[in-house]
Amino acid sequence: MQTNWRRALTAIAAALALAIGVTNCGENDADAPSAPPTGGIDADRDGSHPQEGGEARTLYVWGSDVDGSAPDFVAVIDFDRRSPTYGKVLSTVPVPDPGNFGNEPHHCHTSLDGRVLACGGLLSLLKGQNSFFFFDISNARRPKFMFSSGATNSSITDDFVALPGGGFLVTNMGSAGGGAGGRVVELDRSLRVVAEYPETSPADGGFNPHGIDLDSRRNLMVTSDFVNPVTTLNAFAGPMEFRSSLRFWNLRQRRIVRTVVLPDAAGTMDVKLIPGDRHGRAVTANMLTGLLYTVDPTDGSFVQSFDMSTIVPHVDTPVPGGMPQLLAMPRRGGRLIVGRFMAGQVAMLDITDPANFRQVSVVSFGPDAGPHSIHLTHDDKRLVVTDYFLDEGTIGKVHLGGDNKVRVLDVSPNGLTVSPNFRVVDFNTAFATGPARPHGVGMK
Repeated sequence: MQTNWRRALTAIAAALALAIGVTNCGENDADAPSAPPTGGIDADRDGSHPQEGGEARTLYVWGSDVDGSAPDFVAVIDFDRRSPTYGKVLSTVPVPDPGNFGNEPHHCHTSLDGRVLACGGLLSLLKGQNSFFFFDISNARRPKFMFSSGATNSSITDDFVALPGGGFLVTNMGSAGGGAGGRVVELDRSLRVVAEYPETSPADGGFNPHGIDLDSRRNLMVTSDFVNPVTTLNAFAGPMEFRSSLRFWNLRQRRIVRTVVLPDAAGTMDVKLIPGDRHGRAVTANMLTGLLYTVDPTDGSFVQSFDMSTIVPHVDTPVPGGMPQLLAMPRRGGRLIVGRFMAGQVAMLDITDPANFRQVSVVSFGPDAGPHSIHLTHDDKRLVVTDYFLDEGTIGKVHLGGDNKVRVLDVSPNGLTVSPNFRVVDFNTAFATGPARPHGVGMK
C-alpha cells in the first residue's frame, strides 16, 4: 500500500512538471448555512495555545538549508527569558532519510499535551515525499524525530491546529496533484491520517485552504483559501490564481456550512476567530490589497475593517498595504497582530470595533526583513517572528525570501516592543552546514 502510494506521488510530481491534469469536480456536500452556537468568552477556544506547563522556555524553528546540501531540520533554541543564553541555538534535529531534502519546511504546531511537534513540507509533493513530520518533544531540550507521513487525496501542506482530544487538523492547500481541490486532513492522537475533508470538493472550484482556526466550544471552524498552488510553478503557463474566500465549518461534523467570498481575489492567506465574539466572527486579510475584513458566519456578511496602507510610519511597497500575511490573535481578544512582509513591519491593531480597527503599535525591522510567521507564546506575552516566506527558485514564480532571522517581541495590550534580552537568531550564520531559512515555530 505504501509503495503504491509513493509511486502515485512520483507520477503526480512528474505530471506537475508538465502542468498536466489539474482539475476540480463535484458539488459541495454542505451548502446550507447554519449559525454557530452562541456562548460567552472562551479563552482556550482552540489548540493554538497548549495548556500544559507555564511559560515557554524552549523554542523550535522548522527550517531548511538555503542551497539544499543539508537535510531539513528543527533548530532547538533557548527561549528562557531569564537565561544568559536567551536566543542561543542549542542543537538541531535533522530529518533522516528518506525524504529529508527539499520539502520546503513550512508551518508547525505543538500538540495540546506538549509532547509532539508536527511540521509540514509545503513542496514535498514535487519530490514524491511525505509532507507531515513529527518530533517527540517530551524532553523539551532533546527532541527526537518520530516519523513522517502524508495524505492520499491532498498535498501542499500548510498549517496545523491541535485538537482538544489529541491529534491535529491540517490544511493541505492542494489536491493530490497540487491544484484546486485541497483538503483539511485529520490526524488522530496516534498521528494517523483518519480522514480528509470534505469528501467532495466544493463546486466553486476554489477550495485551497491555507489558514485555519477553531473554537471547539462553539462547534465552529474556519479556513481561508489562498492560492491554487500549481499556478505558482513555471510549468503553469497562466498567471497565479489567488483566492479570497472563507469557509465556515460545523466542527463536530467536519462539514462546510457557509462560504463567504471577499472582493478582489487577492489572497486570504490567514484567518482568526475573534475570542468571545457572540456572532463567531472572523478576521482575515487580502494579501495583495492590504485590506482587512471582519466576516460574520451567521449571515455571510462582511465589512472592510482596516487598510494596512494607513499604518504609520508608512513604507512604500510594490504591493499595497505592505503585503499582510500571517495573523496572531491574543486569547483575550481586542487586539490583532499582523505581519507585513514587504514593509518589514509587525503591527498591532485594536479590533474592539469590528467595523473600524485602529493602529495601536508597530515595530519596524527594515524593508528587506520579510516578517512572515508570527506566533504568540502560550501566555500571549511574547511574539516569535521568522523572516522568510517562500522562494521557489528555478521551478516557480514566487521569490519572496527575507533576511532569514528569528526575532522576538514583547506583547502587552498597549503594544509591541523588541524583547531586549533575546539575541536575534541569524539563520545565515548560525549553523555549520551553512545559511538556512527559518519558517515554522513551536514552543514548550
